[in-house]
Amino acid sequence: MTTTAADSAFASGGVPEGTAPEPTDENIWLEDIYGEEQLAWVREQNARTEDLLEDAEYARLEGGILEVLDSTDKIAMVTKRGDWYYNFWKDRENPKGLWRRTTWESYCTDAPEWDVLLDVDALAAEEGEEWVFHGANFLRPEPGQPYRLALLALSPDGGDADRYREFDVETRSFVDPAAGGFDLPTAKGNVSWLDADTLLVASTADGLPRTASSYARTAVRLHRGQSLADAARIFDIPEDHMMAIVTHDSTPGFERTFAVDWVDFFNRTTSLLQDGSWTAIDVPTDVNLSAHRDWLFFRPRREWTVGGASYPAGSLLAADLDRYIAGERSLTVLFTPDAHTSLQSWSWTRNFLLLNLLRDVSSEIRVLDPSAGWSSSVLDACPPLHDVNAFAVDDEDDAEGGSEGDHRSPGPRGAGDDFWLVATGFTTPTTLTRGTLRRGNPAGDASVVSSHTVVKASPSFFNDAAYEVQQHFAVSDDGTRVPYFQIAARNLVLDGQNPTQLSGYGGFEVSRTPAYSGAVGRAWLERRTAPSDGVAPHSRGGVYVVANIRGGGEYGPSWHRAALQENRHRAFEDFAAVAKHLISRGVTSRERLGCVGGSNGGLLVGNMLTRYPDLFGAVSCGVPLLDMRRYTKLSAGHSWIAEYGDPELPEHWDFIRTFSPYHLLKDGVDYPETFIWTATSDDRVGPVQARKMAARMQAMGIPNVWFHEALEGGHAGASDNRQAAALQTRSQHFLWKSLAGGTA
Repeated sequence: MTTTAADSAFASGGVPEGTAPEPTDENIWLEDIYGEEQLAWVREQNARTEDLLEDAEYARLEGGILEVLDSTDKIAMVTKRGDWYYNFWKDRENPKGLWRRTTWESYCTDAPEWDVLLDVDALAAEEGEEWVFHGANFLRPEPGQPYRLALLALSPDGGDADRYREFDVETRSFVDPAAGGFDLPTAKGNVSWLDADTLLVASTADGLPRTASSYARTAVRLHRGQSLADAARIFDIPEDHMMAIVTHDSTPGFERTFAVDWVDFFNRTTSLLQDGSWTAIDVPTDVNLSAHRDWLFFRPRREWTVGGASYPAGSLLAADLDRYIAGERSLTVLFTPDAHTSLQSWSWTRNFLLLNLLRDVSSEIRVLDPSAGWSSSVLDACPPLHDVNAFAVDDEDDAEGGSEGDHRSPGPRGAGDDFWLVATGFTTPTTLTRGTLRRGNPAGDASVVSSHTVVKASPSFFNDAAYEVQQHFAVSDDGTRVPYFQIAARNLVLDGQNPTQLSGYGGFEVSRTPAYSGAVGRAWLERRTAPSDGVAPHSRGGVYVVANIRGGGEYGPSWHRAALQENRHRAFEDFAAVAKHLISRGVTSRERLGCVGGSNGGLLVGNMLTRYPDLFGAVSCGVPLLDMRRYTKLSAGHSWIAEYGDPELPEHWDFIRTFSPYHLLKDGVDYPETFIWTATSDDRVGPVQARKMAARMQAMGIPNVWFHEALEGGHAGASDNRQAAALQTRSQHFLWKSLAGGTA
């Protein structure tokens, strides 16, 4: 195979004026996802990779990871609806899962009594469909009535397209479509209850148009007994926009219907239905909006000047909704970011606003009280180098009890101001705490205090006390300080010989925060090489590193925007800077350092492979973007133009080609050992970019290139614990075999 680089020969002819020509692509035949010849190629590759990896040590490792995933001791996280607490659960006996509920009193015990509403394994067997449960959307009942009807989202293959079916939790059965029950065909889109007999639906089913990104372009008002094709169309967006969404806020006294024209990932227009027509809310498209009761909230992605004042990117602002719609521009500042602190999310209890912040990638939680001029208090619940998130239990429940009830034992009384705390760290198993907020002093103290009790705690799956978490900062090429977490044995020897796994993402304003993983603990931190591996024994465990590079959201929208489009190289430079810092500190060496990433993280490590091959001994590249010339034409790729740029435009292709791994491969380079993995049913990124990259590398004669494609599982690559364990084991085992003393 001749050299294939970004400046290689281009296909000739047939290129529209103003469109960048496409490089020659000898593997375009692999883009037929379900073609017989293509799947035969996949199966051949799978067999080759399984022969390499699935040895006796692989079986032991997979069993250990599956034990973690199937553990019946892990926390059953719940969502409160009415008097019940709902949970979706998967384990060894129920690989597809159980949708179930229990009471608060039972949930607080060590062995709750669960009322099983839907057994997804039984449903799949009965209907001959490999259903994957994607959640439930309840109809808000009339006052005083229990929650009863829900729309269940079920995917036939684990992909993003769902079938919505109406379910009655009292009869524990689907509502028969012949009797008027809602049953929407499988498609990408969203559904919202308008009332007991009407849905608002954005869908690509029944001939409704789709956008170039493969999502819904049109929303309809669907009555019982109607088909989507016969339903009244109420909202449309242009084909080149990303997706249409229509949703109804059923909060009593604040009922409203909104429509969102999601132009791209970072720009949208939100409209409010008034007197039968849509009124666009007047904000720049890059200002994120949300509504709660009387208020409208704004989070600008760039500096926003309005009403004579300027507000920085990443701030949180509030206004009276009706007054803002009427033209008033008086905004209240609720949060202002600084160089170390960013807003990640927020949640309302009945009377208070909870802000989840990151300060140098460690959690901080603030509580705001609108009745006291939005006074702010810090919630003392966040140890250093941990991720702690606070969110409301049920802001509608028991409005009086929220601030006046018995706060010594948080529970169903006073649930209106109750909140959950989910806390985790790299060596700290997850805990679930329930608390109650109240004003500190009825005589006038504006502070907010809380009482909280640990409800559940996850078990430890490895000897976490033997490991410590450190945070370090590397310096990128432009002088930016880039934080990263290092998890390693307390007695780590800095001699460059530690097998080290470097993980990152760096895109879409997604933050990588501390999180406990029993699988990583067992498969990497505690890992030792046994003689049966067929390689030289390695007595040390591995070092696990998470890099917080630009493109993510760790420091808010400016941290993300710093690596957009023509500045994408900054994310890669940041990641490489962390790798170099690890080597310079003596933690590891090129031969012992591997990197792993999935989806946008797959693009990241694909660029490590092609741009920084001298830094890494192995690369594990999952469900990746790699062919950046054709990514907009594959699966949902068109929706990511705002992140990466449009390769159809010559001026964009000029910079995109510099980070398109498929076009950066060159002959004569000493590439790291490479494992590329994907899933056939992934309808987000799709499997074809991974296929083509592996095929090109193998045709170029690059040694030690391995490929595996799960034939089910969607973008996550796994729809049940068995598949998830296999996926994690393949990646972990490949990296260990490559870095701990042998050649994969």
